[in-house]
Amino acid sequence: MLNLLRREIGIIFHHPIYIICMVILPLFITIFFTSLMNEGQPVEMPIGVVDLDNTSTTRKLTRMIDGFQSSKVVAHYQSAEAARKAIQRNEVYGFVLFPKDMTAQLIAMRQPRMSIYYSNTSLTAGSLLYKEMKTMCMLASAAVGQSTMQAKGYTPEQTMAFLQPIALDTHTIGNPWISYNIYLSSMFIPASLLLFVFLMTTYSLGTEIKFGTHKEWLAMANGDIWLAIFSKLLPHTIIFLLVMYTSMTYMFGALHFPAPGGIGMLLLLGFLSIIAAQGFAIFIFGLIPSLRMSMSICSLWGVLSFSMVGSAFPVFAMDAPLQSLAWLFPMRHYYIIYQLCVFNTYPLTDVLPHVLALICFAFLPLLVIRRIKHSFINYGYVA
Repeated sequence: MLNLLRREIGIIFHHPIYIICMVILPLFITIFFTSLMNEGQPVEMPIGVVDLDNTSTTRKLTRMIDGFQSSKVVAHYQSAEAARKAIQRNEVYGFVLFPKDMTAQLIAMRQPRMSIYYSNTSLTAGSLLYKEMKTMCMLASAAVGQSTMQAKGYTPEQTMAFLQPIALDTHTIGNPWISYNIYLSSMFIPASLLLFVFLMTTYSLGTEIKFGTHKEWLAMANGDIWLAIFSKLLPHTIIFLLVMYTSMTYMFGALHFPAPGGIGMLLLLGFLSIIAAQGFAIFIFGLIPSLRMSMSICSLWGVLSFSMVGSAFPVFAMDAPLQSLAWLFPMRHYYIIYQLCVFNTYPLTDVLPHVLALICFAFLPLLVIRRIKHSFINYGYVA
C-alpha cells in the first residue's frame, strides 16, 4: 500500500494537470465567484429618464430613483423612442417616462400615468429595477397624498392610517442582506469542486489504461482491485478535502457567510460530498471503462448539477420526472443538507434521507468493482 501511495503521489506531482484541476482551478473559482458578487447585489445599474414635464417635482423623483442602491440615472432622453433604442443598444436596462403636465395633474388629483420600461432579458437586473422604479412611483403618490391631506387639516397619524392602512413587518430569514453572494457562491463553488472530483477520478483511472500501466499498477496491489483503487484515490481525497475546507474557511470565516449550524456540520458535509462524488465517478467508469466516455458522462452530470441542485429554480416546481432525477445528483443532497442544517440549524435527522443518499453514492463502486478489475486485466485503450 505504501508503494502504491508513493506511486500515486509521484503521478500527481509529475503531471501538472492534477495540481491545476485539483488545487489551482477550484481555488481560482472560489475567488472568482465571491469577488464577482462581492457587493451582495448588483449596484448602480444604468437607467434613463424621459422627463417631458421638467418640473421640480419630476426632478425630485429623478433624484429619488438615482439614490436607490441598485439603480443609477446615467442619461436623459428627449423621447421614449430614443430611450427604447438605448435599451436595445444595451446602454441602459430601463427608463422612466414622466408625461407632460404630470405635476399639474398631480396637484389637480387627476391621476397622471407615469410609465416605466425595463428589459427583463437579464432576470436579476430586470426584477431589481422594476422593484425600485415601482417603489419610487408609490413614494411619489404617497408624498402627494400626504401633502394634500395635511393641507386639509388631517393629523400625521390620520394621514399614515389612510396612506398605509396595513403596515408590513418583513423578516428575511437566513439571509437578511438579500445577498446573491451568500446563496449563489455557497452553491456554485462546491458544485464546481465536485465537477473536478468527477473528472479527475475518472481521468486517473482511465489514464492507467491509456498509458498501458494498468497491469503494472494492479500487480503492485497483488491483484487486489480494492487496494489498488483505495491507494490511488486516497491522496485525491485528502487534497480535495483540503481544498473544500479551504474554500469553506474563506467563505464562512473570511467573508462571514452565515453558518449557524456550526463548523462540525460543515466538516461532515464536505467529507460526505467528496467521497460521494468519487464513488459516483468510479461507478460511471465501471459502467463504461473508457477514459473519453466516462469523463464525458461525468462532465455532463456535473454541469447538469448546477440546474438540478434547485437553488436557481426550485426542484419542486420542476416536472415530476425531473424531481425524481434530482436524487441522482450528489450536489442536490449537498445543497439540501447545507440549506437545512448549516443555514437554518435543523437537526441532521431532518435530512437523514439525503445523508444516506450521499453514503449510497460512496458505496456505488461495490456494484461495478468486478467489471473494473476485468477491464484492467483484459481491455486496452481505444482512442
